[in-house]
Amino acid sequence: MKFTLSWLKEHLDTDASLDAILEKLTAIGIEVEGVENAAEKLAPFRIARVLTAERHPQADKLQVLSVDAGDGPIQVVCGAPNARAGLVGVFGTSGAYVPGLDVTLKVTAIRGVESNGMMCSYRELELGEDHNGIIELPEDAPIGTVFAQYAGLDDPVIDVSITPNKQDCMGVRGIARDLAATGIGTLKALAIDPVAGTGAGPDVATLDAEGCPAFFGQSVSGVVNGTSPEWMQRRLKAIGQKPISTLVDITNYVMIDLGRPLHVYDRAKLSGALVARRAKDGETVLALNGKTYTLDANMTVIADDNHVHDIGGIMGGEDSGVSETTTDVLIECAYFTPEHIARTGQKLGLTSDARSRFERGVDPAFLEDGLAIATRLVVDLCGGTASGITRAGQPPLDMPNFAYDPALTETLAGVAVDQDRQKAILESLGFAVETGAAWQITPPTWRRDVLGAADIVEEVIRIIGLEHVPSTPLPRAPGVAAVTATPEQLVERRVRRTAAARGLNEAITWSFLSEKEAATFGGGDWTLANPISEDMKVMRPSLLPGLLAAAARNQARGADTIRLFELGRRYFADGERMTLGFVLAGNRTPRNWQGGKAQAFDAFDGKAEAIALLAAAGAPVENLQTFGEAGDQYHPGQSATLRLGPKTVLAAFGTLHPLTAKAFDLGGTVIAGEIYLDAIPGKRGGSARMRTAYAPPALQAVMRDFAFLVPADTPADSLVRAVKGADKNAIVSARLFDRFVGQGVAEGHKSLAVEIVLQPKDKSFTEEELAAISAKVVQAAEKLGARLRG
Repeated sequence: MKFTLSWLKEHLDTDASLDAILEKLTAIGIEVEGVENAAEKLAPFRIARVLTAERHPQADKLQVLSVDAGDGPIQVVCGAPNARAGLVGVFGTSGAYVPGLDVTLKVTAIRGVESNGMMCSYRELELGEDHNGIIELPEDAPIGTVFAQYAGLDDPVIDVSITPNKQDCMGVRGIARDLAATGIGTLKALAIDPVAGTGAGPDVATLDAEGCPAFFGQSVSGVVNGTSPEWMQRRLKAIGQKPISTLVDITNYVMIDLGRPLHVYDRAKLSGALVARRAKDGETVLALNGKTYTLDANMTVIADDNHVHDIGGIMGGEDSGVSETTTDVLIECAYFTPEHIARTGQKLGLTSDARSRFERGVDPAFLEDGLAIATRLVVDLCGGTASGITRAGQPPLDMPNFAYDPALTETLAGVAVDQDRQKAILESLGFAVETGAAWQITPPTWRRDVLGAADIVEEVIRIIGLEHVPSTPLPRAPGVAAVTATPEQLVERRVRRTAAARGLNEAITWSFLSEKEAATFGGGDWTLANPISEDMKVMRPSLLPGLLAAAARNQARGADTIRLFELGRRYFADGERMTLGFVLAGNRTPRNWQGGKAQAFDAFDGKAEAIALLAAAGAPVENLQTFGEAGDQYHPGQSATLRLGPKTVLAAFGTLHPLTAKAFDLGGTVIAGEIYLDAIPGKRGGSARMRTAYAPPALQAVMRDFAFLVPADTPADSLVRAVKGADKNAIVSARLFDRFVGQGVAEGHKSLAVEIVLQPKDKSFTEEELAAISAKVVQAAEKLGARLRG
């Protein structure tokens, strides 16, 4: 929610600085998300008069102006149709930044004529959508004055985040009330000047006591619906609201100012009584956003004898909306049940400023005053004669009453607060306080979130200041063991540290994906019924979509090396699975002075990361087998899975398929992989895998190299595993160290060289024993179709 500082001071009498107000807002739970001041970005723009205007010698649609901004004549080339001698407007000189164009002005030649600045339009200064010509100011506007000061734009706009329970702060006055309770200022009395109507009130009624318990209305005849006054337009524009007409602007202003949504109907477009009732299944309404909605019998609508005019409490309809020709209006001020509004909005997928307030709960006691304030504004700004008021139904005004012990502030929050101070705070927030042997507290009608004594303590402590709440650890009960991490948590710590130590940067992404992103990785088993947005609808089946999106954002900002990982859960029909995902993109090594070109990542980098992370997790990497393709999202022939046996998949890695990379707006080669931590078997006899004690061998190891010719389609991993298993007692490791094709190697074959390490135990190997082991190695390789090279 946004409001300006001057708007706040309409309700709060204070001399506090802007910084003090911002600090206090956050301290009481109204988080400040940002502050903007149009005067700061428009400081270089001054009021100027056009002295002369002559046609550009090289362009019929351009003029050469002589402009005085207080420092004497300046030559400017201008294409605005309304530029003329004597016009007073807004001028930006060389060096000024024009926010609406995202350019910084400089002296330049336009069709051969030098231009030293710019006469500006409202849109170019981001003050409106008018771009038909440059700004025209009154003749007596002071030349040379900073335009922002003259236009009253030196008014900071404060953007705050209101939590769902603080329905009272969905209006500027509610925020002012909270601030006044802290002592930073005094809440001003609300001016209410009811219009003494004549004659009967409008024909309105409510037939839906559950959805719309109360429906108040008042008519005004003979209005003129022009443009709203400058002060109202300025405030609405400052917070991003587009002024439309006086009648519409009044309803928006009262809603933001007082948290009270209203609606105004054009009476000429109504037929018969206006009634709040349940919709009929299949009824439709064309809403003010231009969309048609199909309703059902669980939704509350406002309708006349012919059709529906309003989705109650959410959005009005176009059929009865006011226009510049409207002369007779009906002002609606109703109370809609919050839960009912929330369900209707969710079903229709329709959000609005009115819904955000009604579903939190507006003040049910503010119907009479809210209608009086709105009617007074209509009569004062649009003219006309008001009717009497029709009050249909009864708003729910009963509030619960709680017994309260002032000592609870210390018991529950650890802060002792003087009783008189507590009473003053609660009364300033609108609570009724009866003191005595036992306190009785009644919340105000605008605080439906207060349900008991604990909520009252929260209100007192919030105003006193959460910084006064001490951080006191709970005492450990006798016999309770110290908290220890679970084996799974220890594994997560090790792989996270290992990933970081290997140069990967940790990312945290959403657990929700769009249906399109999820489909790229096989689709998700869980779809949210009420997602935050369509892009966050499916519970992720893989960590890679989030990481790829993060990599794309980094790549778009010029990152030439991207190393990301994330530790999180994937979601399937049978449960959640802890996983580590990683993405490598860009250059593995940059170009260097020795003439080396930049080297891109390849699939083997992905394999190295996968094996290192599996080792950190305690997986038996020495027994891993490499199998075929990792999935359709990977490049054919450049991906694999690491398994224990044919079924237990511990990791998948490889080069991303070009179509997958394109789907995430990634360029170049992208390597990705996932480590399935939940698939790693635990150590027998316990749930945790533990390293065995290190025992260095007493005798020196022996290394032997073997070069084999094998069919070209034989996986190197198969040969290495066969060689290693030739003599499990003697051979402790085997690894591929060379691959060769070309001269000397038969067509359809390749040469693979394997190094094996032999470890003697009790005594050194004899030549005969080494020869026997070598023979076993060759025999094992021959079973795969390999033969020893000569």
